[in-house]
Amino acid sequence: MAIVSARNTGIRNIAIIAHVDHGKTTLVDAMFKQSGVFREGQPVSDRLMDSMDLERERGITIAAKNCAVVWEGVKINIIDTPGHADFGGEVERALSMADGALLLVDASEGPLPQTRFVLEKTLKAGLTVIVVINKIDRKDARPAIVLDEVYDLFIDLDAREDQLDFPVLYAVGRDGVVQESAETPGKDLGVLFDTILKKIPPPAYDPEAPFQMLVSDLGYSDYLGRLAVGRVVNGRARHNDNLVCIDIDQRQRPLKVNRLQAYEGLTLREVEEAEAGDIIVLSGIEDVKIGDTICTRAAPAPLKRITVDEPTVAMKFTINSSPFAGREGRFVQSAKIRERLVKETLRNVAIQVEETESRDVFQVKGRGEFQMAILIETMRREGFELSVGRPEVIFKERDGQRLEPMERLFVDCEEGFLGVVTEKLAVRKGQMTNLVNHGSGRVRVEFSVPSRGLIGYRDEFLTDTRGTGILNAYFAGYEAYRGDVTSRFTGTIVSDRQGAAVAYALFNLEPRGQLFAVPGDPMYEGQIFGEHNRGNDITANPCKEKKLSNMRASGRDENIILSPVKPMTLERALHFIREDEMVEVTPRAIRLRKVELSAQRRAKSRGGA
Repeated sequence: MAIVSARNTGIRNIAIIAHVDHGKTTLVDAMFKQSGVFREGQPVSDRLMDSMDLERERGITIAAKNCAVVWEGVKINIIDTPGHADFGGEVERALSMADGALLLVDASEGPLPQTRFVLEKTLKAGLTVIVVINKIDRKDARPAIVLDEVYDLFIDLDAREDQLDFPVLYAVGRDGVVQESAETPGKDLGVLFDTILKKIPPPAYDPEAPFQMLVSDLGYSDYLGRLAVGRVVNGRARHNDNLVCIDIDQRQRPLKVNRLQAYEGLTLREVEEAEAGDIIVLSGIEDVKIGDTICTRAAPAPLKRITVDEPTVAMKFTINSSPFAGREGRFVQSAKIRERLVKETLRNVAIQVEETESRDVFQVKGRGEFQMAILIETMRREGFELSVGRPEVIFKERDGQRLEPMERLFVDCEEGFLGVVTEKLAVRKGQMTNLVNHGSGRVRVEFSVPSRGLIGYRDEFLTDTRGTGILNAYFAGYEAYRGDVTSRFTGTIVSDRQGAAVAYALFNLEPRGQLFAVPGDPMYEGQIFGEHNRGNDITANPCKEKKLSNMRASGRDENIILSPVKPMTLERALHFIREDEMVEVTPRAIRLRKVELSAQRRAKSRGGA
């Protein structure tokens, strides 16, 4: 590429990065309100950038999204990024469009594992960082200590000297206030906007180079078709230009720019021309993927593609083959499931889909079971019916040695729970690497744990710590295999027939374990409706009714009182199942089942009668 010799001073491109729940989206809300995006008196909802239903329900950012504000005549393109490591592909995609980053750190919690994850990506990309210590109004805020921890983190991540010289601001994002010191009260976000204009470099470009754009995101419009979102690296694009798209194999496909759009606040505005450094949305090509380069036909020159960390978890997706298949969903065919999974790979660079020997089974690979759960929940809400297997880690072989993905786990819990946490993690092949006790009644512990050991542990951890523990982890590379880990010590209670669950039968089965079903739930043979107290599976009849007799007292059945049943969530189901079990997912229900539904055939496969 030619040497850069100019900068577009009318634009700044900045990504907002942070750990989950450190206030990114709330701060962006305040930036909108104070930059004049909304007119006086216009009703505005909170967490504007969390546009997906799942994001609003869970209070987290799942997909990176773009918006723009104008401050003192300069357009600031803002990219709101996820804080969860499972959505790291979104972070890498967002950083490819930015020249700088706003790092938010909670004034009480300090830098956490995902802070480290997103900051490491940012420093590797060579971006300028502004540190904002948020939530300084908390009673337990410790901004000075947190700032020292941030410096330690930068040094630990081998930041360059110029990156270590970062500006520091202090904020109460909820109130829309940013100040230069923790003691001097602020009144608005003016200090933040001024610091962005002063410290974040304007986008650089080569004034002699022809048009080049790196595709960093994809969209779809019923009127315009496929939309390519990305930053203009060099040159200018105009409406009706004839360009080419260069894919991963260096093939060139012609395209004509049907429409050019740029971000204005939360919306898109049609423009006649796009200049270097701006983030635009271009329509006119159907077959385009994230990482492709769009450039001129006269001088086609591909840009460096976006690269993401390789997946560490795999799951099998297949059609719903239960007796209830097709009753509750609109899309049940394997072709529809395959089409939807391929569509996901176009939008999410961290997801990979592979065919298997069976045309109805697909191997889906990603960053973690949480990312998989979000994909499954999204498909479920779109009307899909499918069955999924247990999340399994992806092993590697090197020099004849088996390697497995490892997690660096951070636990924050009360002192009294340290024993049970350490014991449970030791069973899962975890090794304690650090322990810090500040004498406040809580301890912070670090562990090195195999990724497979953490599958299903988070729910157990919350139970063990009475809901007061905090658990965070990030991927720490591959290490030697540490031995077998027992995924579950209990068996299951499996239905032996089809019908509706009856209170009388469930009441008599309660002593055998914890039930997942309530009276009236539809059942079929091979469906799991409870967790057995012991390590073996048992087959039972949940539809058995009380026999009538002449001695039966009137109203006796109405006295049956069943124990409350905890609703089965998707994450809980994925954590619970073993290798011979699956989760049936439909728009209306989440059911557990055996892969082999027939009790007779299951017994034969175990060598039984």
